[in-house]
Amino acid sequence: MKNRGSIVGGLILIFVGALFLLVQTFPNLAARFDPELQWPLIIVAVGSLFLLGAVLGTASLAIPGAIIGGIGCLLYYQNISGNWESWAYAWALIPGFVGLGLILMGLLDRQQRSSIRDGMRLIFISLILLAVFGGFLGGSAILGQLWPLLLILGGFWMLWRNRNGGRHQKKDPENDLNEAI
Repeated sequence: MKNRGSIVGGLILIFVGALFLLVQTFPNLAARFDPELQWPLIIVAVGSLFLLGAVLGTASLAIPGAIIGGIGCLLYYQNISGNWESWAYAWALIPGFVGLGLILMGLLDRQQRSSIRDGMRLIFISLILLAVFGGFLGGSAILGQLWPLLLILGGFWMLWRNRNGGRHQKKDPENDLNEAI
């Protein structure tokens, strides 16, 4: 697989060609999709191409693919529902999209396994931000007035995580042997 770029390019051409062939063969198919409502799917498709590139060998493309695809899905929801006001708190999902990309990158590239843990942290932080801002700005009927509780829990989590003074010491077997002697 030396020419991964040509493989991705070839798959793009096949996809676009098949789409145009379907529209030419079935003209009513194009009339069913309202371009005013479906335009965010173009952004989702671009994100999907990045994810395809990540699967085909360049694992680091998973991060921009997840960000672009996630924002495309968010814009699609907002465009279909007309709930553009949700952007006031929905932006908090973007760190979660980065986290998802990090997790995918870690799963695709064995040398990047530590990124899975970092991705999980970003998703957790993103969900807390979404709940806090959604509750504060009226977007979360579930939490309502409980969003300050999430701030308190987030603070306790940060304190617990840094309980060793911010230093995470790894055990050194050689040092343990020297101390034993």
